[in-house]
Amino acid sequence: MTGSPMANLASNGLAGAAVHEPLGAHQPKLAAASGWIGSALEYYDFFIYATAASLVFPQLFFPSGNPTAAIVASLATYGVGYVSRPIGAFVLGHWGDTHGRKNVLILCMFLMGFATMGVGLLPTYQQIGIWAPVLLVVLRLLQGFAVAGEISGASSMVVEHAPFGRRGFYGSFTLQGVQAGQILAAAVFLPLAAYMPADAFNSWGWRIPFLLSVVVVIAGYIIRREVHETPAFAEEGKHGDVPKAPIVEAMRTSGKDMLRVICMSLMNVIPVVTAIFGAAYAVQPAYGIGFSKDLYLWIPVLGNILAVLVIPFVGNLSDRIGRRPPIIVGALGSGLMSFGYLYAISIHSVPLAITMSLLMWGIVYQGYNAVFSSFYPELFTTRTRVSAMAVSQNIGTAITALLPALFTAVAPPGSQNIPLTVGGITFGITVLVAVAAATARETYRIHMNDLGKPGAVPVDKDDYDRLRAQSISDARLTRS
Repeated sequence: MTGSPMANLASNGLAGAAVHEPLGAHQPKLAAASGWIGSALEYYDFFIYATAASLVFPQLFFPSGNPTAAIVASLATYGVGYVSRPIGAFVLGHWGDTHGRKNVLILCMFLMGFATMGVGLLPTYQQIGIWAPVLLVVLRLLQGFAVAGEISGASSMVVEHAPFGRRGFYGSFTLQGVQAGQILAAAVFLPLAAYMPADAFNSWGWRIPFLLSVVVVIAGYIIRREVHETPAFAEEGKHGDVPKAPIVEAMRTSGKDMLRVICMSLMNVIPVVTAIFGAAYAVQPAYGIGFSKDLYLWIPVLGNILAVLVIPFVGNLSDRIGRRPPIIVGALGSGLMSFGYLYAISIHSVPLAITMSLLMWGIVYQGYNAVFSSFYPELFTTRTRVSAMAVSQNIGTAITALLPALFTAVAPPGSQNIPLTVGGITFGITVLVAVAAATARETYRIHMNDLGKPGAVPVDKDDYDRLRAQSISDARLTRS
């Protein structure tokens, strides 16, 4: 009969170092499911707004006298969501480190659900005048505030519940949920826009995706209330070791790692190149390429479907070879492939452009995307984990929100060598990401209670492989 994880740790002389490692197989799976559905909800809500801001908000929430101004204003409200993310990171990160991972995740979910349903219930500009865009901006700010705490809180929750040797695999489900949420947003919105009569869609049909979020909120709450607080955080609370100002402590003790996370989070440049600048380069008449807009609406959908399939495999790989190699390869590989993607657009090759975007975003980029949700929280101690990751990651992501404007400024319509110019900037950013990852300490063989400590000694590779194999065996026995 197979012994318990703690018994196996003890048999290897490691029990003293492993007091924070979680026991049992049920809670890790429940935590992973909680991270998946919560992230799916948060990013479903966040991205249905982006679709609506392009399709209907200019006509519904802004004065109709100047259509161009209405479009610009509507898209600006989408960008407002990124403005509030660093603020949300400070507040919700603090909450997660002082009140627990479970509490902050339930709070994030309800804030996002309330904001999204609020958008679905908003009166239009014709009904309440200027208050319509004002309330829309307020709700978008609340969405950005809420989403800032989701990835860091969910990643910390899942990693702190995961068995030793399986943190990368379990942690990857949080990002799989993010991609699934974006697929769900497209699956709900695009058929409504395509098949409903235009008058009905503009009148009330667009509200359906926003109001449907109530279903996912209820499902998410049912799952999240069943997840226990993580053993690592519970241990901190039992000893009265919860910090009063976790972000201050994080900057003091882990400032270099926070800077690394900011730099690594610039990997969001790949989705920006693919879905934002690349799409504009391909379809905007001023650039003269002339690809179909309808075709390019499907690139994010296809890329996310492929990513959902790839992510767990990469997460599992990071438990075998470490976190840094997939991130470095994913960064440099996708950075190099950006040249090929932009070149394919420049020569008017639709099949090559789609193939390159799927390879770059759907596969190679996942070397980073599938791993950061375990690597980032592992760089910090339990006391400051949620705050340090939330603030650092959201600062990096907010910086990438400026990249579409930068790319357009350095490679405007009519300019020469657009693939080399934009591809060069993209590759330069991914090189910075790779350097940041390469200079970070490897974390996959570090025990939970030693994470974030510069002098932490990793478990011997042979012992680690045995413990990891035991965790996998225990999980299989639980299923049977």
